[in-house]
Amino acid sequence: MHKLYSFLVLFSFWMLLSGKFDAFHLTLGVFSSLLVAFLSADLLFHDRGKSDSRRWRELRRFIAYLPWLGKEIVLSTVHVTYLALHPRMRELIEPQVMRFKTRITSEIGQVVFANSITLTPGTITIQEEGGEFIVHALNRKFADGLPGEMEERLLRVFGDEEQANG
Repeated sequence: MHKLYSFLVLFSFWMLLSGKFDAFHLTLGVFSSLLVAFLSADLLFHDRGKSDSRRWRELRRFIAYLPWLGKEIVLSTVHVTYLALHPRMRELIEPQVMRFKTRITSEIGQVVFANSITLTPGTITIQEEGGEFIVHALNRKFADGLPGEMEERLLRVFGDEEQANG
């Protein structure tokens, strides 16, 4: 059943990104999605102890998280571009390495958090071990934003409601 769910998620995402709906491209999408689902279904649906309803809830919440992440990527890109083109660029860029402990306890949640940080221009996850993150930030603005709202949103996806609110 996990392979079927993985296939459906992957093929839906493939159709969304490809935008091609002729027989040739749909066939390629089906085969590639089947291959990836067969090889990696356990990555998407990793926790056998969760009910199907909880998994679908996590998936819906994760899909709802993606537009917010996209917006943050665009805003960060604009800020990095501003810094790179500013005449006083050397004064405005103050690289920093910060360390913090996340409240996200699930492995998949921590992986998504680390990747979300790295996808956002101006920050990169250097290391994650046991819920402790080491992140490089381009300047104070990026450093001050972590763990922040991104962690809160991912707690709503992968954590308990009490964790996200408290």
